[in-house]
Amino acid sequence: CTHYLFIVVVAVNSTLLTINAGDYISYTDWAWTSYTVFSISQTLMLVVGATYYLTFTGVPGTATYYALIMTVYTWVAKGAWFALGYPYDFIVTPVWLPSAMLLDLAYWATKKNKRSLILFGGVLVGMSLPLFNMVNLITVADPLETAFKYPRPTLPPYMTPIEPQVGKFYNSPVALGAGAGSVLSVTFAALGCKLNTW
Repeated sequence: CTHYLFIVVVAVNSTLLTINAGDYISYTDWAWTSYTVFSISQTLMLVVGATYYLTFTGVPGTATYYALIMTVYTWVAKGAWFALGYPYDFIVTPVWLPSAMLLDLAYWATKKNKRSLILFGGVLVGMSLPLFNMVNLITVADPLETAFKYPRPTLPPYMTPIEPQVGKFYNSPVALGAGAGSVLSVTFAALGCKLNTW
């Protein structure tokens, strides 16, 4: 019972930590910096919970189920934007499912070898998630443009959209997020496995 409760707690907290992670471009001046930071945070939250869940059940496919829980929770939470009058195009939910499928695949293909799961699965999730999320962003309306179409005069000044300035200090947020994420994800995948032995 404690293990299942932990799974729910991790899923909920993973979601809470990434509620705003889809609205990268709303951060205007620091859009791509925010994208990189959020990509890394999403990667780590996904991999630690999904690895724990996967090794706890021992059944390939549970990492994908865990990502589905995160996605559903996030859609519900981000429905607050819709309630404020924004269209659904403004709500960009991060894509966790394909990366979680790769984690399941790594576990299944290596015949449930935990060390291979940590190494291969961690690297696959870390490298793929920023890429999937960038593709996700390309397919939706520009959140900044949408924010200007639907101004919210009741919002405090620090939440009001502003014209973006040149804030990039690197050329590829996807590459930076994938590079950092793939290294850190291995550590967090190991942590997810270790949680089952305590």
